[in-house]
Amino acid sequence: MAVSAYFESPSRRDARAVAEINITPLVDVMLVLLVIFMVAAPVMSGTLDLKLPMPTPPDKAEPPPRAQLSVQADGSYLLDGQAVAKAMLSDELANLAKAAPRTVLQISANADADYQGFATAVSAAKESGLQNLALE
Repeated sequence: MAVSAYFESPSRRDARAVAEINITPLVDVMLVLLVIFMVAAPVMSGTLDLKLPMPTPPDKAEPPPRAQLSVQADGSYLLDGQAVAKAMLSDELANLAKAAPRTVLQISANADADYQGFATAVSAAKESGLQNLALE
């Protein structure tokens, strides 16, 4: 950095040195860096040429059918309001998947139900081939 020292008084007797930092070179360097970054920033932010597919209008198909599977507090299962034994749960869900593969199965559990019963219901739903599961 540049420092200049000069004397306040013209006479040598009571002259004292005053030291100040010369900030002109610092401002020059900062302006040069500013210009460099202003020129380099648009060059560094390149663009990507993408050709995205055009969206197709949605078809007027009806929504998929829905089914409700509830896990009760005692560990029993209700499929659309009908009681289903634990041994028959996989078979009932497989029949549902074969009849309507797009069916949305909404699985819910009672607040007092055992977690194992809920996990069994989710596992049976996945094994049956149903793709659309809604967990509640």
